[in-house]
Amino acid sequence: MRKPLRKAIFPVGGLGTRFLPATKAMPKEMLSVVDKPLIQYAVEEAKAAGIEEFIFVTGRGKSAIEDHFDYSYELQHTLEARGKKAELELISGLLPLPGQVAYIRQQEANGLGHAVWCARNLVGNDPFAVLLADDLVQADAPCLRQMVEVYNEVGGNVVAVMDVPREQTNRYGVLKTGKDQGRIVEVEGLVEKPKPEEAPSTLSIIGRYILQPDVFGFLEEQKPGAGGEIQLTDALAQMTGRGRFHGYRFEGRRFDCGDKAGFIEANIAFALKHPKIGKSVRQTVLDFAKEISG
Repeated sequence: MRKPLRKAIFPVGGLGTRFLPATKAMPKEMLSVVDKPLIQYAVEEAKAAGIEEFIFVTGRGKSAIEDHFDYSYELQHTLEARGKKAELELISGLLPLPGQVAYIRQQEANGLGHAVWCARNLVGNDPFAVLLADDLVQADAPCLRQMVEVYNEVGGNVVAVMDVPREQTNRYGVLKTGKDQGRIVEVEGLVEKPKPEEAPSTLSIIGRYILQPDVFGFLEEQKPGAGGEIQLTDALAQMTGRGRFHGYRFEGRRFDCGDKAGFIEANIAFALKHPKIGKSVRQTVLDFAKEISG
């Protein structure tokens, strides 16, 4: 019987050097898109997919993330005293139930594969999701919830994928594809950040994974890959051919918020759909467009 997906790992130990000096004293995952930090979008997406256990793999200087998902007694007392019910509901909705959240330290920034491996004892023998807060997906149905529906159908490992320009394959884990059924494609192999001329396809993984615990056995080898880091993609490549493994072409628009231009793009896209400021932001965008075209 297929085990349900109830656990998720959030690797948040990175230094965020591309956003310095903004991230000198603040985790990059706490950078806000409109009015919510990136990590909150990821957690909300996980909740919408039925996740009940939230595992954060952190590093030094990440206490703001822990504080964000904890009680702030002074703030809550002040909001209650001032009758600010809407604001109180906003921060109360952040809080997971007692015992649902765990934090574990990644002592060295040795790559995504190492971060996932650090959570092995908390995951145990259960399937689990991995969500990278840098990858923000705007969709009618949350990306991970779409993936859970696919997982419930096909089982095994499922990764979210999208086609990228061939010249950008050296930024991603790229699939060697098998049977293609439109939204769902069989994964026959994986290559981490291949040169464009060597990429087996242009179908690339983004920061959403549903994985079986077998992956920890391959990560245990601790072999550095691209960039001298322990790559999750390398471990997944070893799992191909050993069981069910699919890529899922998700519905929605992905923003690379680990990149400054992508982060700004995400802010504009989410602001345009914001119920309170969408209209004024749209006018601002139109005004800028006129200035550029003029």
